[in-house]
Amino acid sequence: MKPVVLQVGSLPEWDETPLNAGCDVLRYFEAEDQRAFLREQGAAVRAIVTRGELGADKAMIDACPQLELVSVYGVGFDAVDLDACAARGIRVTNTPDVLTEDVADLGVGMMISLLRELDGAAAWVRDGHWQSSNYRLTSRVHGKRVGVLGMGRIGQCVARRLSGFDVQLSYCDMAAHPDREEWQFVADPVALAAEVDVLFVTLAASAATRHIVGRGVIDALGEHGCLINISRASNVDEDALLDALEARALGGAALDVFEGEPHINPRFRALDNVLLLPHCASGTVETRRAMGQLLRDNVAAHFRGEPLLTPVN
Repeated sequence: MKPVVLQVGSLPEWDETPLNAGCDVLRYFEAEDQRAFLREQGAAVRAIVTRGELGADKAMIDACPQLELVSVYGVGFDAVDLDACAARGIRVTNTPDVLTEDVADLGVGMMISLLRELDGAAAWVRDGHWQSSNYRLTSRVHGKRVGVLGMGRIGQCVARRLSGFDVQLSYCDMAAHPDREEWQFVADPVALAAEVDVLFVTLAASAATRHIVGRGVIDALGEHGCLINISRASNVDEDALLDALEARALGGAALDVFEGEPHINPRFRALDNVLLLPHCASGTVETRRAMGQLLRDNVAAHFRGEPLLTPVN
């Protein structure tokens, strides 16, 4: 018999078809009454397939007494209750590495777009303003002082790309990387923000990192500083960020993630010093295919009794 899998959110068709071929899939996201759906179907579920932003909370996990595996489509697993999984020996997997390069690419692109105001300049042409005057002067990219908060896979990939722009690069992490002497280590996020023009947020999200970019970090960046978040929304205090952007106490921000997305705080839409993207850093055909393949390979490996490819716990 095919293993029963609870699918929390939709996936591309190229993943849906093979997932349905190999598993008995229960489409939680299509249920009108999701609580009732879990009460009726949860007892049969052996694996949960979910997206990073959707996760699997304790109530969902508790509703599945035979649950063995939570497989996450995405690198972030902060929305999965790892304590509830650990208490029952439930394994968790994610899809790291396959999306690192694309996320780093977009992060650097966001920096260029924010500093050179590419969206505003493009609108200037489309709206016909160029016929009467040139677009305003912007800020250069090369030679900037750049900080990376979180020097994991994505952070290091961003740093390598930025080396081509002759930036002065500093970073903050749990400890210094001895093999990266060309990058300056700064132990404190506030101190890092005070030293740089542009701050990338690339660290994994957890309870310990919630709002690590708060008023202290934002104030240290200052009226000419820019923040770029390609990690998770919870790493940034959105209220503090919005207050600073509205008061022009922060130069600008480029954001790919938001609290409550896709329903973002309407205060963001009124700002002209922020670049807003729809959580699309890994959104290329190549990467999404690789993510789906890795997710399904983890599920298949588990039910074949083989080692998981990318275990979290």
